[in-house]
Amino acid sequence: MQQHAGTASGEATGSVFLDSETLGRLKSGTDRAQVSQAWLDAMARQVTGLEQGLVVLAGIGRSRFEPAAVWPENAKPKRELMAAIDGAIHAERMVIETLSEGGAAIAVPIRMEGHLRGAAAIQIGTHPDARTDLAIDQLQWGSGWLEAFLRRKQGGSGDSLASVIELLATSLHHDRFTEAATAVASELAGVLNCELVAIGLTRGRHARVRALSNSASFGKRSNLVRAIEAAMDEAIDHQAVLSYPPPEDGSERVLRAHAALSETEGGATLCTVPLTEDKKLVGALVLERPAGEPFGRDTIQMAEYAGVLLGPVLAIKRREDRWLPAKTWDASVNTFKALFGPNHAALKLAAIALVALLAFAWFAKGMYRVTADATIEGRIQRAISAPIEGYLAEADARAGDIVKAGEVMAKLDDRDLRLERLKWESQKSKQTREYSQAMAKRERAKALILQSQIEQADAQIELLDQEIGRMVIKAPFDGVVVSGDLTQALGAPIERGDVLFQVAPLDDYRVMLRVDERDVKDVKAGESGALILASLPDTPIEVQVDRITPISNAEAGANKFLVEASVTDGPIDALRPGMEGVAKIEVEEHRLVWIWTRRIVLWVRMTLWSWWP
Repeated sequence: MQQHAGTASGEATGSVFLDSETLGRLKSGTDRAQVSQAWLDAMARQVTGLEQGLVVLAGIGRSRFEPAAVWPENAKPKRELMAAIDGAIHAERMVIETLSEGGAAIAVPIRMEGHLRGAAAIQIGTHPDARTDLAIDQLQWGSGWLEAFLRRKQGGSGDSLASVIELLATSLHHDRFTEAATAVASELAGVLNCELVAIGLTRGRHARVRALSNSASFGKRSNLVRAIEAAMDEAIDHQAVLSYPPPEDGSERVLRAHAALSETEGGATLCTVPLTEDKKLVGALVLERPAGEPFGRDTIQMAEYAGVLLGPVLAIKRREDRWLPAKTWDASVNTFKALFGPNHAALKLAAIALVALLAFAWFAKGMYRVTADATIEGRIQRAISAPIEGYLAEADARAGDIVKAGEVMAKLDDRDLRLERLKWESQKSKQTREYSQAMAKRERAKALILQSQIEQADAQIELLDQEIGRMVIKAPFDGVVVSGDLTQALGAPIERGDVLFQVAPLDDYRVMLRVDERDVKDVKAGESGALILASLPDTPIEVQVDRITPISNAEAGANKFLVEASVTDGPIDALRPGMEGVAKIEVEEHRLVWIWTRRIVLWVRMTLWSWWP
């Protein structure tokens, strides 16, 4: 275990300390959490005195660093270890935090192709054989496994596809177009290791830059923006992906705008990808890297995938992010062209049908009915409450159950009461013996006192018997349990007076209608209607209005009045309290257009009245 990690090659040294399973996970693993955990397990075997380890890796884009694994598993990272990790990420160099109680926390950055991709850290304690210098060497050697894993991971096509999908998710996460485009540009810059990513969309005949990576505002960079827009126009005109400097095996193209942009940026490497929507060019992506870092074939292919997926999303977000008058005007113009232009026979037929429908609604009449939400209730409901404080022992009934009169619904724990009763019985037995002795010795005064105490004990026992009897909750009559489910509260404390159940009879119901305040004036007692319940959609139930209560409730922003109705015809046996549905009360005949537009007319009148001076 004390062999120096830097004295042998990575695989040879690893084979000394690692079993074949761990070595296989490090070499061929694809999940970063599993590989990171295997790496920490390997470090735990190599580093003497290791107390804790942590691996932090970057997600898609280099801006987010997330814990990948911790050793021991599921442990909470210590504050010193987190401080070392934070220092290594920000300084991009090794950080050693000396602990006050002894030992040290050591963190090293993990780089790939010159870019920071995470950090690994270990914390060693005060073990007599622990050596900080050996731990540093072993940590530096071991970080090579993580770098190799990241290179292998980036080389897979599955990771590229996942990156593109996450870019698409980023664009969909934001509601506003500018925010979505800026977030996508910043994310794409991290994925493709670019210094700058610009997103532009066409307006008229030219592209306009709409977002730059890691830049919320770019109005002051007018020269650069104009150069980028010219490069976008060049790629849109060619209808192809353009790279500058051009590849040696590529076709010759005129890249004047790209050459000018590269010169402006100090010889930067450029790649421009057109954005398409439904086979139509709608914009372009401009990717920029420092001079001497060309775009590889895999990177260009991934950029093309991103352009294909992001083009429609960004174009739709741009259209939806406009002002409402602009969107309304465009929709109206398109509809007018389709209605009076060639083709679009279905739209023309729909317009004719709409005109015919309006004419029919104006001349035809129908029954005006007031619609209201309805709930079935028992005409009477009995609340069953807790008679005494205690703890719930059994719950045999729940909401929806049919119960018979005297049927046990629940039981409270009566052990304390029974122990109290046993105590009084024992006391009574003792007092009875003393009473007998006092009578035998003719101690009349003492006997009278004991007799009073015996009567007190009898009263207490009788009281306890009554309380024990009340610990069993029984149904008062035949009915259905409307509310109350204590099956998930066994052992819970119950306060005296708590409502445990509500029971309603099975053959006596009323219908409570919640009528909107705009319609309640049209409803009168004695009017009839039909009720459709959600549980009986094929069975209309006839109801009759009995009473209009002057009580209103606010529901979902509307003021509703309660109207009580009774069932005159319907399947009484199938009804249960709590059933909900929709009732329609018949009022009188009116024109269909009046019935359909009544609510709108009322709203307009109220609005005008409130605005009128």
